[in-house]
Amino acid sequence: MANLSRKKSLNTVTLVFKLPYYTQWGQSLLIAGSEPALGSWNVKQGLSLSPVHQGNELIWSGRVSVATGFTCQYNYYVVDDNKNVLRSESGEKRKLVLPEGVQDGDVVEIRDWWQDASEALFLRSAFKNVIFNGSENAKRELKTTPLNKSLEPEDIVVQFIVSCPRLGAGSTVVVTGSNPQLGRWQTQDGLKLNYVGDSIWKANCPLRKSEFPIKYPCANEYSLTSNLHESPWRGAGVAVPIFSIRSNEDLGVGEFLDLKLLVDWAVNSGFHLVQLLPINDTSVHGMWWDSYPYSSLSVFALHPLYLRVQALSDAIPGDIKDEISQAKKQLDKKDVDYEASLASKLSIARKIFKLEKDKVLNSSSFKQFLSENEEWLKPYAAFCFLRDFFETSDHSQWGRFSQFSKEKLDKLVSEGTLHHDVICFHYYIQYHLYMQLSEAAAYARKKKVILKGDLPIGVDRNSVDTWVYPTLFRMNTATGAPPDYFDKNGQNWGFPTYNWEEMSKDNYGWWRARLTQMAKYFTAYRIDHILGFFRIWELPDHAATGLVGKFRPSIALSQEELLSEGLWDFDRMSRPYILQETLEEKFGSFWTVIAANFLNEYKKQHYEFKEDCNTEKKIIAKLKNSSEKSLWLEKEDSIRRGLFDLLQNIVLIRDPEDSTKFYPRFNQEDTSSFNDLDEHSKNILRRLYYDYYFARQENLWRQNALKTLPVLLNSSDMLACGEDLGLIPACVHPKYIIQVMQELGLIGLRIQRMPSEPNLEFGIPSQYSYMTMHTYLGCIWQTKNGLEKLFSLMFNFVSYFFQVCAPSCHDCSTLRAWWEEDGGRRSRFYQTVIGSDDEPPSRCTPEVANFIVKQHFDAPSMWAIFPLQDLLALKDKYTTRPAKEETINDPTNPKHYWRFRLHVTLDSLLDDKDIQATIKELVTSSGRSFPGKVDGAEESGEKLAKVQLNGKP
Repeated sequence: MANLSRKKSLNTVTLVFKLPYYTQWGQSLLIAGSEPALGSWNVKQGLSLSPVHQGNELIWSGRVSVATGFTCQYNYYVVDDNKNVLRSESGEKRKLVLPEGVQDGDVVEIRDWWQDASEALFLRSAFKNVIFNGSENAKRELKTTPLNKSLEPEDIVVQFIVSCPRLGAGSTVVVTGSNPQLGRWQTQDGLKLNYVGDSIWKANCPLRKSEFPIKYPCANEYSLTSNLHESPWRGAGVAVPIFSIRSNEDLGVGEFLDLKLLVDWAVNSGFHLVQLLPINDTSVHGMWWDSYPYSSLSVFALHPLYLRVQALSDAIPGDIKDEISQAKKQLDKKDVDYEASLASKLSIARKIFKLEKDKVLNSSSFKQFLSENEEWLKPYAAFCFLRDFFETSDHSQWGRFSQFSKEKLDKLVSEGTLHHDVICFHYYIQYHLYMQLSEAAAYARKKKVILKGDLPIGVDRNSVDTWVYPTLFRMNTATGAPPDYFDKNGQNWGFPTYNWEEMSKDNYGWWRARLTQMAKYFTAYRIDHILGFFRIWELPDHAATGLVGKFRPSIALSQEELLSEGLWDFDRMSRPYILQETLEEKFGSFWTVIAANFLNEYKKQHYEFKEDCNTEKKIIAKLKNSSEKSLWLEKEDSIRRGLFDLLQNIVLIRDPEDSTKFYPRFNQEDTSSFNDLDEHSKNILRRLYYDYYFARQENLWRQNALKTLPVLLNSSDMLACGEDLGLIPACVHPKYIIQVMQELGLIGLRIQRMPSEPNLEFGIPSQYSYMTMHTYLGCIWQTKNGLEKLFSLMFNFVSYFFQVCAPSCHDCSTLRAWWEEDGGRRSRFYQTVIGSDDEPPSRCTPEVANFIVKQHFDAPSMWAIFPLQDLLALKDKYTTRPAKEETINDPTNPKHYWRFRLHVTLDSLLDDKDIQATIKELVTSSGRSFPGKVDGAEESGEKLAKVQLNGKP
């Protein structure tokens, strides 16, 4: 055996990898793969490539010798001089299998193109396991593609490989071309490809060398017959928070099992997708503030609010059934009563738990659930116990338990403790939430409806995650957003920012675990505030507003840079600039009271804040708790705003961690601190402001996104959608964001009233984009004497960048409310978009709603997703409620009560065949796919997909 092995090892083949790719200075490419020859996935031991200019392209190439039977998986990586990964390919790993006929000494040349995530988009679970139901192709017999004749030295064998994830079961792919072997463009005589798995069709075709160079299709130079790709796939969806759903069974708030009704309504209306807001537990404060769904207590635990208590047992006693019926009546209100609904559900659940805890906790399904989820479930249960025991979620107030440790956790959750039933109750609730959501998710998949979740950008600073993983968060900071469409003063969400450096040490394990957990229920998800993965707006934890922050990461203005520009008075520019005349102007005769209580006069007519009120949060506390508060009680709000204005009256923000670094204050020219400077200083600061916000950060932010986002995208099989609204035009050029999203295969959002194009008041849905098609070369095999032996050409029918369009979203007013808010804007829309010079109706009539909704259905965007409120505006019957009451969130109010509830039950909506038919007609007339539609992508039976080679060489 040893001799045979040694003899086999002498039969070697040289692999030559080639990839066109433009890099920046200090970057290079390498290959890492599954076999030792390619580093066994250790990038630092991978195959380094060298660049060579060929025409207008920069080709990276490298070679390695392997055995003739070599197979592997591999990917390309962009690295720095120390082989640290700067960017990696997305999508599935490449597979290399040397074909039969490759002999000892042959040279195999593999020509690839960089693989973006978009190339595997239709292989994501949303399409593969839901819409296209890929299980049929998975069951097909896989065929090899042997050569049918021996090869002459002048023979070239073209191996066609076609990726068509949209093809249904029984489809046949045929390649036609000018050669006789390709049928001379006749489909019936073309080369029939074999299905080889993973939506790939493949076949070999011998050709003479004299027939080369072969021509291949460019971006738009191919066609597929039988309606398979005559138009790109487009779908539609409906968006509604779970808490907003109303049904005949709920206890004052929507529940996971209500999703089955929503899925039925979606199917009847022609929708392939149901979009939700975050569903994680937010029980931080124990009051209605916890209605904010983006402030997670745990990124893994589900919210008990969405539990259906009737489904906890099939043997609920009569007295508890009566309690449930009574609660259902009491909680049947116009809006969600967050505190009452949650308290009622937990009270009833505890009673049922006491009756059958032994039965459930000893069941095999519960034990399996606990085993698979204990890493997050046990800390969560312990946190909830300690939160209730200490009556606060602020774990810094928990004494010896304020610092998490595995040893302390084991004692807290161990059997035999007096509180073990409390721990088990939290297990029990999470188990049933898991069961109920899993049931709804399976139902949606069966009905070919994608369930789309929401990934919040932050976690509450008093959460399980900050307790267990404190080093992953910058606890002395807060997350927010600079001034934008939603709030001219910016937003302060209060979440600590992420310590990305620490997270990278285990390859972002916390993020990967989050996505893995989400994928148990969802086949698509929305990345909340995707700009935060490029850069986040970071505020000090003592800030109450969102105005005076800085981007992290960002390249600051250094002290040396400022000095070289002639700016030297850093205290003047970075301390609040408070003059007596400013106080008199802002507070009138009351200025002396303000000065006496909040300020010190450090030089004549120049003031600074006292130590006990030199931050926004200190100001709030002093206004409420000072012994002098009776002086300003009736005008506390206006005084607070005035004091905040004084505190924010700066030009530069000094870095609290490095006093030699500075950041331009957002909208610095709005301050008197700026306007009182000399003209030279103002001109320098204007230029530096522009450079900081518009120029110097671009490469840094791009690299940051390409380092963090691919980890999320590759952590699950879910379809990812990026919410790319907010401050794009004012701070990051839209094309730059789009470019990164293209590379990562992310789906972006377009809302008509918030166009990304400059100088455009209203978006034009008919001009939204869908996708950019492309093709690429695969492999070339060569013999050792230089004659080409096998040439492989791959067509990849996928897109770079996809879009979702919507008339509104949860962060803005509904279509009806927006229409009624501003008469002038309404008239401009009526004239420029609808095309009428008539006086527009003062209310959003069903006819107006139909026009706007139809615009979005007809748009080229891959997805059109509509808030349920906007769809109900299509029928007068559902517009009796004041439009303002349908708003889900007010981003300008950090203490907004998220309590909107539909005024009609899903049960009655299912009975309303008219509105379902109206929406279904809008879907079908727009050419969008819908559940049950028989088209080229979903029809079973024999179909021919024809690929024509008619492009440039």
